[in-house]
Amino acid sequence: MSTKTILVSYPDSFRLEEGRILVESADCKIVKVFTQKYLNHSRYGLGAGKAEEIRDFVKGEEGIEQVVVDEHLTSKQLYNLSKLVGVQTIDRERLILDIFYSRATTTEAKLQIELAEIQYEMPRVREIAKMTSGNERPGKGGMGEYTVDVKFRDLKRRMNFIKEKLVEAKKKRDLYHQQRTKTQMPVVSLVGYTNSGKTTLFNLLTKEHKETSNSLFTTLSTTTRVLKFNEERQELLLTDTVGFISRLPPYMIDAFKSTLEESLAADLILLLLDSSEELENIEVKYSSCWDVLRELHVVSGKVIIVLTKHDAANAQKMYEIVQHLQLGDPLAISSKTGYGIHKLMNVMVKMSRQKMSA
Repeated sequence: MSTKTILVSYPDSFRLEEGRILVESADCKIVKVFTQKYLNHSRYGLGAGKAEEIRDFVKGEEGIEQVVVDEHLTSKQLYNLSKLVGVQTIDRERLILDIFYSRATTTEAKLQIELAEIQYEMPRVREIAKMTSGNERPGKGGMGEYTVDVKFRDLKRRMNFIKEKLVEAKKKRDLYHQQRTKTQMPVVSLVGYTNSGKTTLFNLLTKEHKETSNSLFTTLSTTTRVLKFNEERQELLLTDTVGFISRLPPYMIDAFKSTLEESLAADLILLLLDSSEELENIEVKYSSCWDVLRELHVVSGKVIIVLTKHDAANAQKMYEIVQHLQLGDPLAISSKTGYGIHKLMNVMVKMSRQKMSA
């Protein structure tokens, strides 16, 4: 049963659409959307008038279970808004963490998400304790310590434990990477905004059957498979990675950093853009992807732009994308019809030869 939800977002089409898909990816049903130009007001995040409008809507609509605000809010703002409207209120970061939890399948992905969860909670612990105890310090624990201090220390201890586990996982990946380097097998990584068609292309090229979906963050851990060019008996490794998203907090990027760094240390990176979308949306997503790539110090020279879903965009649309984003000479493909796939394979073969002869 989907959770009946009110979405509060910005009045521009990209943020509205992204907010809507985020909420629906969390298995929630949007009953009503409210928009506001600024979501950084001190008391509720949104303005008092808009908050009261939401309160009145909740009172008049049966079964509303939560309000999602598509922005980072402090614990105090969430507390104030929840108290006013009478239902649970969460912010964008909490929503993304909830989606992460529902999508995680590997042990490492679960640890990365738990680390992000702790980093989300730690700044809020003392603020929440203060609000729920009438602005006074909460009671003492068994050893004469304040309860909030005990919880804060427990979170820190757990965070250090998770970091140690992730370091162990990284050492295993580094060992695998060293073994792979000895074989000189070329590596290609698929990157892009979440839901840009990476996994669909990965399945097509490798004959895999990884789950694909219109929901965000279907892929939360990297998957690598051998891709064979039978006619020349050449092989390369193809990696499908975590999808990017706009306004992803630095601590969430940090949580997945080791996994991303390993996959982005590839010989060739294919940056996928969904050409079927509105031009303005493509521009925002392209910029968001490069924000993450720069954060991870990726060398731009090994990145090739691939425009996906060619079957859903005409020649004029393709021309406008290339000109507007100044993409030079990108590859255009369709995993659905097979358009451009042979050319893409040729690019990978050429890269493989260069790698093997180096």
